[in-house]
Amino acid sequence: MSLPDPSLLDAGPADDSLPHIDPALFQVPTAAQFAPVGTARHAPRFLLLYGSLRERSYSKLLTLEAARLLRAMGGEVRVFDPAGLPLPDSVPESHPKVQALREAATWAEGMVWTSPERHGAMTGILKAQIDWIPLNVGAVRPTQGKTLAVMQVSGGSQSFNAVNQMRVLGRWMRMLTIPNQSSVAKAYLEFDEAGRMKPSAYYERVVDVMEELMKFTLLTREVAPYLVDRYSERRESAAELAQRVNQRSL
Repeated sequence: MSLPDPSLLDAGPADDSLPHIDPALFQVPTAAQFAPVGTARHAPRFLLLYGSLRERSYSKLLTLEAARLLRAMGGEVRVFDPAGLPLPDSVPESHPKVQALREAATWAEGMVWTSPERHGAMTGILKAQIDWIPLNVGAVRPTQGKTLAVMQVSGGSQSFNAVNQMRVLGRWMRMLTIPNQSSVAKAYLEFDEAGRMKPSAYYERVVDVMEELMKFTLLTREVAPYLVDRYSERRESAAELAQRVNQRSL
């Protein structure tokens, strides 16, 4: 005996009206909106950030391995050096280091954030870099709709506190954080004297993460503005425009 359709149980009178929606701003997503995918001809652009200033920084070494992989996959890569970046709000936004970071964030189509786990969390050095990048700079959105991969290194057993924190931060920055991630335990054992990562399951996971980041970036970069286009923001913009028009007519 087949079960009744649960959508019909206690449904009551059908009412599909949307009385609180502005029909002029309401959109129905369609496959046609994704037609631009695959038409860009320039190499995918990635900004890589790491969260340590130590002379032999394992988060930096892991970031450089990620950079090599992304370049081998056809990407264009910039690695930001956090040395000399002031604390957020301690200097004007015109500071050269701040401007360099913001310019790189605007340029990028995807990012990699790599942090040591310190006291069960990402480092302040990594967090400070993100805090200097605003959600909006006029009409420019330095992070929204861009892809993100997160990785961490630990001095002891494997942990996921830092990557979990960075995922929350990536969501706050309205980024498309890929499902895969990397957490390298006892990082001091995973790199040779030249700073290259040794072959291991940890290294293969990094390859997996960069491969997935490249795929998601190729899939989304041309439609990123559409992916983060929101009804509430369209409505707010329309209201602001109407207010300006009314002020001019007075």
